[in-house]
Amino acid sequence: MAKPRVATASLCGCFGCHMSLLDIDDRILQLVELVDFDRCPIDDIKEITGPVDIGLIEGGCCNEENVKVLQEFRRHCKVLVSVGDCAINGGVPALRNLVPLRECYEEAYLRGPSVDNPSGRIPDDEEIPLLLDRVVPCHEVVRIDHFLPGCPPSADTLWAALTALLAGRAPELPYELVKYD
Repeated sequence: MAKPRVATASLCGCFGCHMSLLDIDDRILQLVELVDFDRCPIDDIKEITGPVDIGLIEGGCCNEENVKVLQEFRRHCKVLVSVGDCAINGGVPALRNLVPLRECYEEAYLRGPSVDNPSGRIPDDEEIPLLLDRVVPCHEVVRIDHFLPGCPPSADTLWAALTALLAGRAPELPYELVKYD
């Protein structure tokens, strides 16, 4: 019988949630026995290659590419989990929502203290993903099945959630795994 498939992606965030996944330490060997990884930095697969049982998404959506990746995950994943505060509420990247997008561009490319841009041109190459007007959490783009709070969630929180999902149960995390006081 085939093992369940797990895929992960980092959208607009810091990759800290993936670091927590790696922080499960030697349990990663147990996880590799339980699942096959699809798109994931653990195996360096860049695209989803087929149906996925569990998708883990970290980071919110700040550009069109993030939206496309998230929609692809929703299409291919039976269960989709928002991992971390950026995926759940936009996190630190959403602080840019307080400033008009045009001002963000001007600060980054024209007026910033370390900017050296004699042409005064804001990059607009078609290879650069178009920024959204605001950073949005994943659930504003697609249906999300479960949420793992934290910045980042601890390795134990990720392990508990993954093992519950692999056992066919919704993650019911004790207070100790989701408290931040």
